[in-house]
This record gives sequence, structure tokens and C-alpha cells, in this order.
Amino acid sequence: MSDGFSHLDSEGNVRMVDVGGKQVTPRRAVAEVVVTLDDPVRDRLFTGDLPKGDALAMVRVAAIMAAKRTPELVPLCHPVSLDAVTVDIEPIEAGARIVVTATVAARTGVEMEAMTGAAVGAVALYDMIKGLDRGAEIGSLRLVSKSGGKSGEWHR
Repeated sequence: MSDGFSHLDSEGNVRMVDVGGKQVTPRRAVAEVVVTLDDPVRDRLFTGDLPKGDALAMVRVAAIMAAKRTPELVPLCHPVSLDAVTVDIEPIEAGARIVVTATVAARTGVEMEAMTGAAVGAVALYDMIKGLDRGAEIGSLRLVSKSGGKSGEWHR
């Protein structure tokens, strides 16, 4: 009945996957999200001229905190002891691109941590600029790449 879904048992009940038998390997995941901004707001964001202060620092802290708290937010996500989380924010024509990289040596991957970090980073950015750009949009949250474990490397 599970039809190959690892989070369902043979009767279709939700379960946490048992990763106890897997080997600990280095794992890495990269996720990105785009926040669409008006040009003047994008410029102010990257020159540090926003009324609420240093939005880029706030986005980085929010993304890192969210990555660390992912198992509390995603019900079947295993808690892992993250080795590192990096957050890069770059200007793009549409606004800003937030890229979160999560690394760990563990029995399970860190895709959810990277994606959760990117999502919450985008929400934090929206909070920092909403007074200047109510039309800002969060979109295109996606996994960019992952490596480690039995499935090896994957790149979008």
C-alpha cells in the first residue's frame, strides 16, 4: 500500500523512516529562493539603506535558525547535527536570490534543512521590506543540488 513512499508503512500509515542501518556519510544540500522586488527597494537592500536596518544580516540569521529548527517544523524530518549552514544573498534583475547550503555528516540528507532555511530567509526578507514594497513576491523555492549517501550526487 505504500507504493514506494518511504514515509508510509505497508498498511499506508505514516511513519518516520528508520535510518539506523545507513552509513554516516558527508552530505550537502543547496536550495534557493527568489524574492521579487521593485528596483529601488532591491537597490536599497543591497546598499544597506533600509528603514529597518541590515536586512541581509537578518535574512542570514533567520535562514540559519530555520535550518537548525527544521525537524520541529517538518513532522517526519530527522533531527541532524548540522556541521554548517551558509546563506548567500545576491541581487538579480527580479530582486534577490537567497541560496542556502547545509552540510552534515549523518545517516540522512539535509535537503529539508536547506529548503526550510531558504524559505524562512525569504519570509524574513519580506518582513524587512514590506513597508517599502507591498508587491514583493516569494517564489521559486527549489532544491539546486544534493550530495552524499547512497543516491550520490544530484544537480538541477
